[in-house]
Amino acid sequence: MASINPLSKANISFSLAMFRQLSEDHRTTNIFFSPFSISSALAMVMLGARGDTATQMAECLKTQDCQEEVHTLFQQLLEELNKPRAGFLLSVANRLYGEQSFLFLKEFLKQTSSCYNAELESVDFRNKYEEARIKINSWVEKQTQDKIKDLVGEGILNNTTTLVLVNAIYFKGTWDQQFLGIRTEDAEFRLNKKDKNPVMMMRQEAKFPYVKIPEIDCQILEMPYEGKELSMLIFLPREILDESTGLERLEKLLTYEKFMEWTSPEKMDLTKVDVRLPRFKMEEKYNLKKVLTRMGMVDAFDQAKCNFSGISAAKDLYLYDAIHKAFVEVNEKGTEAAAATAMFMCNSSGSRPHELLHWFLSTSRSIAPLATITDHTVVAAKTLQPTPLAFTEEPGTQYYSCS
Repeated sequence: MASINPLSKANISFSLAMFRQLSEDHRTTNIFFSPFSISSALAMVMLGARGDTATQMAECLKTQDCQEEVHTLFQQLLEELNKPRAGFLLSVANRLYGEQSFLFLKEFLKQTSSCYNAELESVDFRNKYEEARIKINSWVEKQTQDKIKDLVGEGILNNTTTLVLVNAIYFKGTWDQQFLGIRTEDAEFRLNKKDKNPVMMMRQEAKFPYVKIPEIDCQILEMPYEGKELSMLIFLPREILDESTGLERLEKLLTYEKFMEWTSPEKMDLTKVDVRLPRFKMEEKYNLKKVLTRMGMVDAFDQAKCNFSGISAAKDLYLYDAIHKAFVEVNEKGTEAAAATAMFMCNSSGSRPHELLHWFLSTSRSIAPLATITDHTVVAAKTLQPTPLAFTEEPGTQYYSCS
């Protein structure tokens, strides 16, 4: 049996932990985010963290078991993800925007460049922070093929902002087995026992990896993209009780160990399936500060306790905000997705920047780590509306059908 990549385990565990936090706050709304984009941006921040700040960040990112080599592992993973492929397009980019008058440690800049391919661009936050905001947003738009716009909203930067660490990711893949547009039709998606939503439902019959998990009364379907290096995994509860979405039990029980067990090739059989999947498009934005704090990353946001002495000799540098924005479109041909994350740091000697709260959510009554490649979750979703998935069965065929 092949040894488990410790960063793979960390990234999937972080993905599930982040998913649970978002689900706890938004039980009746959709969720779509890129855990890999978030973890990449956090890892760059962690590179300059020391003491308890670094320990807490490692616990949040679930990288305790590989902390000594975590940045080298991220470097290797980024090189792997950015390799040209025939079946799909996947690109990951990182960048630093630093105040031109602030002195950053050369070793920090060297490591962010070598491990994360993140170069520093000097900007004038002190006098022209609005110009800097436009510059950051323009870079993100370019890296995400114009899918992520206005990542940094007005008011989040000011003249005390010192460093912004940004990650951007873009994916476009064609289904290994595409849906026929002529089979897409109007249908209803069951939100719970009482409520339904109108959707455009795609449909196809084909063989896909599939498994039933009796212990949580759930089904899992894998839909590969062309080249079969990357797949969408769909988790579907078989029953909806009362006004629940059917996902609550799954969310509580889904751990890294269970995820790997249930989705292993040995567990999933190639099965004839009638897939009925809604066509959808969404864009979501989150403020991550409270979520990350609840996940144990407390000191990084506390100007009295934080320790980022690996970034600068100045002792007043701290993290004041973190935002994430994600886009996805699923149709008959395949999936297009993009995401971006920004971490904002400033000097505590200046006035504290105005804090903004960004919460938007969307995607199906399924948990879908939409893109899993080399055992890493690239993006993840929970769809309550308008994305339906429900199963009925007949001998010899499994059905995805709206009920």
